Amino acid sequence: MDVVAACKAFVAVSGHGSFTVGAAAAHIPQSVASRRVAALEEHFGARLLDRTSRSVTLTQFGREMLPSARRLVELAEAMAHDAERAKLRPFRLALPAICTPRDQAELVADGRRYGLNLDPHPAGPDERAELVRTLDVRAALVAVPPDVGTWRVPLGLAVRAETRGATIYLQTLRPSRRERTARKRRVWLQPEDDVPHIRDQVIRLRDAVGLQPAQVVVANSLVTAAAEVLGSTDLLLCSRAQADELGLHWRPMGELSPARGYELTAALRDDAQRIRTAVDAAIGRCLGEP
Repeated sequence: MDVVAACKAFVAVSGHGSFTVGAAAAHIPQSVASRRVAALEEHFGARLLDRTSRSVTLTQFGREMLPSARRLVELAEAMAHDAERAKLRPFRLALPAICTPRDQAELVADGRRYGLNLDPHPAGPDERAELVRTLDVRAALVAVPPDVGTWRVPLGLAVRAETRGATIYLQTLRPSRRERTARKRRVWLQPEDDVPHIRDQVIRLRDAVGLQPAQVVVANSLVTAAAEVLGSTDLLLCSRAQADELGLHWRPMGELSPARGYELTAALRDDAQRIRTAVDAAIGRCLGEP
């Protein structure tokens, strides 16, 4: 027996002195109200109402039980209200600043279909890890080596003008003797890739193929890096999705296969599981995963 539903019927019927009127007030059929009150009486082993052809009145037992029934109904309604508020409370999620507004909007929309009211908070790699540690967010997508992450985003090089060949080799940026005094082509890294498992790989390759130190630069923002590439022959280390967004031509690197790796971390395991269940695929799209 649903005790709360039965108490709602009992309170409504006793308050209106009629099964017909009480059932209508409770938005249930009269027959359902009758069954629920009868089940409650059977549960307690005593009559709650005296029934006549025209009205119903409380028995002595019913008068004594009515205050408790009202409190139970009020508590159940308050609990339902609190549950709805809890569902609507924003779930703050720290994610990479590379996620576009459109990607973030789609992520939020997907979450709402599962009753998850996401509040995206774009931030850099170090900041995201700190935000979840200090509980300023409920969960965060943190940067990890791609071989241990849930999401993996391959990186390549993007340029303003179309290039020949299926790949771009970093060694082709090595200046010849005639070009020693000319401006050197540079590879720009954005803040999202200023992490050891990406940055250090590129720097080691830079040294191995004989590029100058200044030919690999970490920009202070993606906008800065993109502006440099759009106004020169420089290259941007990025995902294919980012290159498409910026109108650049993307190619894989010939000597290296760098990739971003991401893992979801949360203070509460249930929060992490809830996000994975609701928006796993949407997170992949947001990150630019193929």
